Amino acid sequence: MPPDVPAPPPSSWRIALPHSTAAVPIARALIRTALADLEAPADSDTAELLTAELVANAVEHTDGAGPIELVVELMASGCQVEVHDHDPGPPGDLSRLLPGSAPDPWQEHGRGLLLIRALSSACGHRPTEHGKAVWFTLPPGPTPPGPAAPRD
Repeated sequence: MPPDVPAPPPSSWRIALPHSTAAVPIARALIRTALADLEAPADSDTAELLTAELVANAVEHTDGAGPIELVVELMASGCQVEVHDHDPGPPGDLSRLLPGSAPDPWQEHGRGLLLIRALSSACGHRPTEHGKAVWFTLPPGPTPPGPAAPRD
């Protein structure tokens, strides 16, 4: 590409996170940065909340055999966020709430997958070469209002 032509914006981000509770606040900050860098029109507050839930689940429910990976991809239908870990086991049921599996209102845990199902436009998991990826998609958010039109 000639030096005077700006490079196209990236279409994805991929970063390794430590397999520790420190990964959650790091992921919260990184998702905002990634969405801004990708110029993704997704709601960053929702993306931050759901990313934190996926990363917290990966830290809590998998062994520390390797890092957790955060992948953010800009798509025509919005933005997809994936969290990769080294455990091939499924994360739970992301498609629906199973009978008798409603979160206990007195417990601190058990609402992450419910939030992901409720606030994303799609979610799921897939096997990877080294474990699994748990993902969610956010639709493009509302377009921010432009400057006010001058009044006559």
